[in-house]
Amino acid sequence: MAALFVLSAQFSVPLAAGAAEVNVTTDFGYNGRHAYFYVALDKGYYKAEGLDVNILRGQGSADAIKKVASGAAAFGFADAGSLVLARGNDKVPVKMVAVVYATPPQAIFALADSGIRTPKDLEGKTLADTASSSVRLLFPAYAEAAGIDASKVTWVTADGAALSSVLATGRADGIGQFLVGQPLVEKATAPKAVTALAYKDAGLNFYSNGLIASEEAIASQPEMVRGFVRATLKGMEEAFATPAEAAAIMHRYQKQIDPAVIEGEIKLVKELATVPGQPLGRIDPVRVKETVNVIAKYFKLNAPVDPKDLAVEGFVE
Repeated sequence: MAALFVLSAQFSVPLAAGAAEVNVTTDFGYNGRHAYFYVALDKGYYKAEGLDVNILRGQGSADAIKKVASGAAAFGFADAGSLVLARGNDKVPVKMVAVVYATPPQAIFALADSGIRTPKDLEGKTLADTASSSVRLLFPAYAEAAGIDASKVTWVTADGAALSSVLATGRADGIGQFLVGQPLVEKATAPKAVTALAYKDAGLNFYSNGLIASEEAIASQPEMVRGFVRATLKGMEEAFATPAEAAAIMHRYQKQIDPAVIEGEIKLVKELATVPGQPLGRIDPVRVKETVNVIAKYFKLNAPVDPKDLAVEGFVE
């Protein structure tokens, strides 16, 4: 893995002179939900756009946003809600250039035999998640939408990599997890089945993860940004069409991940990313505004966030 570069170095190589080496950071770890990045890398889609891509392991959406803002990564994969907080509280000059999770992916997972079948069943229970997880941060919005008392739910902090184990061993009644993580959770809890309470089923409608870039890159290297988006979405389309092949590709790069888990996550990403009648990645300004409104309602922002500061259109063809 090449060393990280500051922003000026990231964009100093003109595409015409050869492939520009750029770092791309995931939101958290390496998971099957990231398979399309590896498809685009393995099949040469990035190279065709003049990009020599390194895929970095992220430590959460906030971390990914900071890496892109500092120039440690040219592009990232991060949650829109986290980006609203970064813009409003720290004036971080980063924007979303394509949306991936067009439908809220947040959910609470519980063992099927736990008695947790409806949102109301969460009252009086203990849930585990990382401190900065969007599942945990947006729980007040979910509770209000679902008509339950959020103060009657206790949250404990756990390491992200240990969440499935926490659920399987009964150290918490439920865990926060994205819907795309269900195959990984089910593998950890087998033979016990799991139940998922999805935030989207309570009527919440906001954007979550997407591709992000710095304002400097958007302004000074728009063709590079457009090329990265184009290649990534091409990898995504192919992963959705042939999930088994995409899983095999990612497994070659990340051998610790079960191909069956990767394939399962790819299929769930497709459900979140596909919007009928719209191309993959397209940003809807109305949905962007709704996302900003949800975050502004439940979190303190030092400064208001204009929807135009959260996302920029024109990079999805």
